[in-house]
Amino acid sequence: MANHAPKTRIIKVFRYDPAVGGPGHFDRFELKTDDESLTTILDVLIRLQKTQDLSLAFRYACRVSMCGSCGMVINGREALACKTILADLKGEEVTIRPLNHFPVVKDLVVDMEPFFRKYEEGLTYFHAARERSEPAIIRPDSRERRVIESSTECIACGCCVSSCTMANWHKDYLGPAALNRVFTLLADSRDGLHEERLARSLGSCYHCRTELNCTEVCPKEISATRAIKYIQRLAAKEVLKPGSTVRSDLRELMPPQSTAPAALTPEPEDLLPAVPPPTLASRREFLSRTTLGIAALTIVFLGGVLAATALAPTLRKRPEKWVDVGQAEDFPAGSVKTAQIRYPVKDGFYESTVSKPVFVSHQENPDQFTVFNSRCTHLGCMLHWDDGKNLFICDCHGGQFKPDGVVKAGPPPRSMDRYLTMVQDGHLFVQEA
Repeated sequence: MANHAPKTRIIKVFRYDPAVGGPGHFDRFELKTDDESLTTILDVLIRLQKTQDLSLAFRYACRVSMCGSCGMVINGREALACKTILADLKGEEVTIRPLNHFPVVKDLVVDMEPFFRKYEEGLTYFHAARERSEPAIIRPDSRERRVIESSTECIACGCCVSSCTMANWHKDYLGPAALNRVFTLLADSRDGLHEERLARSLGSCYHCRTELNCTEVCPKEISATRAIKYIQRLAAKEVLKPGSTVRSDLRELMPPQSTAPAALTPEPEDLLPAVPPPTLASRREFLSRTTLGIAALTIVFLGGVLAATALAPTLRKRPEKWVDVGQAEDFPAGSVKTAQIRYPVKDGFYESTVSKPVFVSHQENPDQFTVFNSRCTHLGCMLHWDDGKNLFICDCHGGQFKPDGVVKAGPPPRSMDRYLTMVQDGHLFVQEA
């Protein structure tokens, strides 16, 4: 079981005062927390502001990973402050600084104007191909919808742009977020600016070096790399197809190549990666399933993709594993306790440790445990157990769950998610993919 003893951390926060100017500096704070597994970096900043330095500036709004306001660099990695759990950060020191590639307004607050200006430059608004008297019907389970499903979840936090090294070297680069939005529109059969949008975005796609930084840090698990490669493949198909009427300026954006063999010219449906229902493939699944199929086309046209193809053999689906929650005797019968589970994860060349709280409910039967996911099924907000009310409660939206995880009050659409459990050698384990 996780150790919930109070702990003191050193928090280093970047400070910049526009009235003073200069390069800025880091201030050192010490902060004691009673339970790091229930403390986010946003909680840390709020406490520092209230108890140690009222002048500390940072931005936040929803506190449930939905608005994107609190994007910053935490221990060298872009993340949302409201989603980053203090217990997940190793070492005694925690370093917090503003996003890269953006002008700093004050302390951790950056000017997002360059981000939204690039958004506009990519024609990232919908323009219907023709007027309709009734809404166009695209079924949620349709192939077209499944291709773009996760990419529509972007919250414009700017983490992907901050992580992208090319954003520093190419000032005209639209950036991962804008190109991800362009992808969702180019893949939409209702799009009326298809050719113009493609011409506007394609040059930026060739600035991408497929480093996968944007995919790695996205708090909504969107692969902007996938979106960028889709746009490149789409352009290759439209330029090379017989009788193409694509404008000459779009052709000029393509890398100079000789005529491609007919066998490598994709059919229209080939542009839509094969994604099984009900959810869009994650970064790992996408790369492992589609990169080899893309490789033949990229050898001829898209040299930038070759780095991604090399990853395919290493990005296989992780096997399910049993994770130790703690000694079974630490969860008394008739109680609901919070525990912290931790386990290593390897995605290709990246290694990290996943740490998350879970709820352990122990029934009267000595070996009958139920372990619940601590996230609400409505918008993924953090739940807490209220002993007085005997309920799991979501403070953000008022959702309530009974002790068995069944919804008592909305808006959650379904019961709490559960883990498979087993007890072995006196320890409680849960199954995690």
